[in-house]
Amino acid sequence: ALKQMKKGFLQQLFPESGEKLPRARFTGFQEEWEQREFGDILIFSVPNNNFPRASLNYEEGIIKNIHYGDVLMKFDSVVDVSTSNIPFVTNGQLESFTNQFLQNGDIVIADTAEDKITGKAIEVCGINNTSVVSGLHTMVARPNISFASRYLGYYLNSYSYRKQLLPLMQGIKVLSISKSNISKTTLCFPKNVIEQERIGDFFKQLDKTMLLHQNRLTKLTTLKKAYLKIMFI
Repeated sequence: ALKQMKKGFLQQLFPESGEKLPRARFTGFQEEWEQREFGDILIFSVPNNNFPRASLNYEEGIIKNIHYGDVLMKFDSVVDVSTSNIPFVTNGQLESFTNQFLQNGDIVIADTAEDKITGKAIEVCGINNTSVVSGLHTMVARPNISFASRYLGYYLNSYSYRKQLLPLMQGIKVLSISKSNISKTTLCFPKNVIEQERIGDFFKQLDKTMLLHQNRLTKLTTLKKAYLKIMFI
């Protein structure tokens, strides 16, 4: 039910493509949203690496690596590096990753997948003193203007934005999308950063509530399995 609620709010709290006002809005905001081309706002200035999953580990290291498979299947719209389970580059050395380290607010996009989840994006936060890079089949876009934390992460995964990507995907068995095509899409955002913050905080709280319920369900499932083992001969 919460997942369906979130899906509905992702449609209502962001304007439809070509429109400048969302269908639902927080009280106190009336100004039209701004529309800008992706390439004017987000620049692909941070290179990625080509390490496969076999070159990563979860035990030790000094450099964390965001893998495209995790972007597609594991991570939600916003990834807090300080709390998320992100693998390390095995034997990775800082000097080998010049100009590749991510910053808070960077957007990591998976450029290939086997279905229309291609182009899934995450916003990175909570980096602090951690060294983080982006891996195989990803693209890193860095905003050149200030956005409220989490706004872009949720917006780029909204239906109103993602439907722009569908006609840009190329391939048959495996779909991919290019930097040049993504750069031509249109971004829509409130000029008022406080409204951006309200939207980001709303979805953050919704995700937190969903996680609490998911953790409870996981514990109950584990408990049930244990009882099924000990209560029958």
